[in-house]
Amino acid sequence: MRYFISLSYCGTRFCGWQIQPNAPSIEGEVEAALSKLLGTPIDVVGAGRTDAGVHAIRYVAHFDTEHPELDADAAKVCYKLNAILPHDISVHHIGRMHNEAHARFDAISREYLYFLHLSKDPFLTPTSWYCKFDLDFDAMNQAAKYLLGKHDFSCFEKVNGGNATSLCELTHAQWQPYRPHFLGDRTAQFLSDSEKYPYFVFSIRANRFLRNMVRAIVGSLIEVGRGKHRPEWMLELLQEGNRSAAGQSVPGHALFLSDVQYPYPLPWENEK
Repeated sequence: MRYFISLSYCGTRFCGWQIQPNAPSIEGEVEAALSKLLGTPIDVVGAGRTDAGVHAIRYVAHFDTEHPELDADAAKVCYKLNAILPHDISVHHIGRMHNEAHARFDAISREYLYFLHLSKDPFLTPTSWYCKFDLDFDAMNQAAKYLLGKHDFSCFEKVNGGNATSLCELTHAQWQPYRPHFLGDRTAQFLSDSEKYPYFVFSIRANRFLRNMVRAIVGSLIEVGRGKHRPEWMLELLQEGNRSAAGQSVPGHALFLSDVQYPYPLPWENEK
């Protein structure tokens, strides 16, 4: 029987989702915990790879087992699983799916968030990039519009990434200011105006992503924001397809996989 599982994780100390020799991975921790709890070896298939240091807010995976407790009390299994897993991985739901459902191949869209702050902030260091440049976010959003639609994104793909195709279809790409949850009114009154609002998040959604693609896109948009290139440069990069012509990849610690969507409801969505 096939089960889908939703989880969140802080990727700081991991080599990424995928199991790697001699390095801790999210996949390895989840498989080990499930195998221990269910008393049988469990293989987990994730919705996709996340790189070293990258986090996930809503990650989806699947696994196969005949364990009766999963159908009887999935919430109890989640509770036990969270007791076994390390502090930086949290399981939210487990639910039965039909046996042909696939966490990776059935996904129709994925969304990532990239956080940056323009003023030094000790509370955001682990999960946001401190960008010390003055940026024109209007120009960056104009540039991001050129990414929308179906394109060959090889100019933003890690060299020798191993993908069968570099075609992806982007449906959303936008920079927006945001206010961190810890920055309440009491805290804000002690800050200058420039310190209150230097927080920005880039959200991007597509049917699929190439390895290192989001970080390379953000790095290229930063180049536009600094005034090094016109917004139309993004279209030129897509047409040229040369990775070395695009901007440098930004650090991975500020990147979050925030959502994975499927053409059918997931088991816990049916419960709402």
